[in-house]
Amino acid sequence: MEEDGRRTLVIGAVSLLMVVVLVGGFLIWRHDPKAELTVKSIPNDLTLTLDGQPIAANGKVDVRPGTHTLVGTREGFQTYSQTFTVRGKDPVSATVYLYANGPVGVEWGRNNPEQELETEAEAGRRYDEIQRRLAAKYPVLQQLPYIGPDFKATYEASKSDPTNPEAISLKISVFGPDGKKEALEWITGNGWNPASLDIIYATG
Repeated sequence: MEEDGRRTLVIGAVSLLMVVVLVGGFLIWRHDPKAELTVKSIPNDLTLTLDGQPIAANGKVDVRPGTHTLVGTREGFQTYSQTFTVRGKDPVSATVYLYANGPVGVEWGRNNPEQELETEAEAGRRYDEIQRRLAAKYPVLQQLPYIGPDFKATYEASKSDPTNPEAISLKISVFGPDGKKEALEWITGNGWNPASLDIIYATG
């Protein structure tokens, strides 16, 4: 009888613990802050995933605070990936616009001229935004191209970080014996630190 009593007591304790865990989990889930993510995509029939899980290409979805990644794919278009951060319950929005890189994508653009125009406008906006960030990050851009006595300064896509669209290399074309020295004097004379610039020297 004592053994039956102990068994009943253990079963009762386990049942009570499960109830506490379930209720606690529900309360935590209910009060877990979520933000509303609004997504707009072009093409509107692309495949879109949020942290690897499929979601609607256009519409709204609840997301928890933290870092998330959207990936858009479609045949005939470049794959697009965007990482964003959610803080608290503040609403966030994202535009996922793919650009054609094959015949299927080009044909889609011909058949959907309004969305094609909107994509081109978005491309222009993104370009302008990148140029503003580059100008803030690399003040030297405001002086380029620059021609000195024995050198010419221009810029090109970064050689050390080629996949980063917001990184550049400062190209110094040297065509005189003191070109490199004069270029460094020009850089430091403008208050820029040569060590902070990805400098490429070329002769000719």
